[in-house]
Amino acid sequence: MKNIIIVALVVAVGVFGYFQWQGREQPNSNKARVKDRKTTEVIENRDIDFTVRVAGEISPADKVSVRPEVHGKIAELPVDISDRVAKGDLLFRLDDKDLKIEIDSRKKQIDSATLQLEQAKSEFERSKQLFEEQLISTEIFERAKTNYEQALISRDRSQNDYQLALEKLSKTSVLAPFDCTVLSRPVSIGQAVSGTGGQGSGTEVMEIADLNNLIIQAHVNQADVARMNKEQEVKIEIEAITDLIIDGIVERIAPQATIRNSIKGFSTRIKLLTSNPAIIPGMTASISIPVASADNVVAAPLAAIFTERNETEQRTEIFAYVENGDVFNKTMLDVGVNDLNHTEVLRGLKVGDVVAIEKPDDDKIGETISLDGKVVAKSEPEKNPLVEKYDKNGDGKLDREEMQAAMVSMTDEEKKKMREQMMKRFGGRQGSSRGGGSRSGGGSSRRGSRGPR
Repeated sequence: MKNIIIVALVVAVGVFGYFQWQGREQPNSNKARVKDRKTTEVIENRDIDFTVRVAGEISPADKVSVRPEVHGKIAELPVDISDRVAKGDLLFRLDDKDLKIEIDSRKKQIDSATLQLEQAKSEFERSKQLFEEQLISTEIFERAKTNYEQALISRDRSQNDYQLALEKLSKTSVLAPFDCTVLSRPVSIGQAVSGTGGQGSGTEVMEIADLNNLIIQAHVNQADVARMNKEQEVKIEIEAITDLIIDGIVERIAPQATIRNSIKGFSTRIKLLTSNPAIIPGMTASISIPVASADNVVAAPLAAIFTERNETEQRTEIFAYVENGDVFNKTMLDVGVNDLNHTEVLRGLKVGDVVAIEKPDDDKIGETISLDGKVVAKSEPEKNPLVEKYDKNGDGKLDREEMQAAMVSMTDEEKKKMREQMMKRFGGRQGSSRGGGSRSGGGSSRRGSRGPR
């Protein structure tokens, strides 16, 4: 028993010592990795191809909800879901017995109205002749004329009713408006349906679509849509069909932005140029839209591209830190197209230059080089009259004791100016990464095809 306890203690001490050793070694290894990290890159030629990928759902370009225009019962329904129907073929037919009876009745009404019209016309002509011979009074003539006109109106009304009944009869048979496939058919033979001519929208008998003409409605981010064009060719991958990539073309781009999933973008309609029986509406597709490309150009890593606001000239400067001996010169750049990793450099860099991929220390930053390759003279800092007035030790700034003494001696106007200067210096400064400069990083992939010159 005693030996077992001793062995257990030895094992525990060993385990404890191992974890202590791991704890001491781990920080040292992290420090070594940080110390040995790569901080520069060499400029080289490369191809840049930036492609935007968006997702969308496949849907038919032409999809129609088929509804009858008149009320009735389904008498014939020769098609079902997934059936292909040629243009002009029968989709369904309503029971037309009542309409045929109505048409016969309208015919008889026309015959009756025609007989009454002939009789009224004969009486009118006879009365007219007697009236001209002054054998009847004006009142009798006017009555005969009125009867004739009413008989004429009655005959015309009967004919109109007959034409309407014929038109209703023609609407009992609904034909396919184009070559299509039946997507849904929620009704059956014998079911009563309402027409669109009433107050409602009518009963949907079926939904049809042309599956040979498919489109994708995609939502493209506003940062990318400016670089897209109508009639631009794209590549489409169907998620449900492995290894199937087909061609497409941008048919139209909405003129007004919309918000979807909290992202502002533009609805873009893309037409599939290749038909495939395996592709059906509702499938999700991934669209690759090429928006920027350049072949064999001078390219710099995005990590080496920095931007900084030049308040004096009111423009944003794009630059890189280029190695020059023991220092890095701040070199202005003119950039072109970019992808997610590299950007084209039109001016400022050449193949073989070594650039920093993180901002060097201040004592390692050398001269500033303009786009023309000239050294930019450093401007002297603007002198502050208040600092000069109350700076007793001549170091160009006010230390704590000098500030306290100055606040006692300052006028109200000087105190106001000093507060404004302090607020401008500490409260109004815009924060930025890397000491006032910022990488173009991920944001640069959304930048336009050319940077500021």
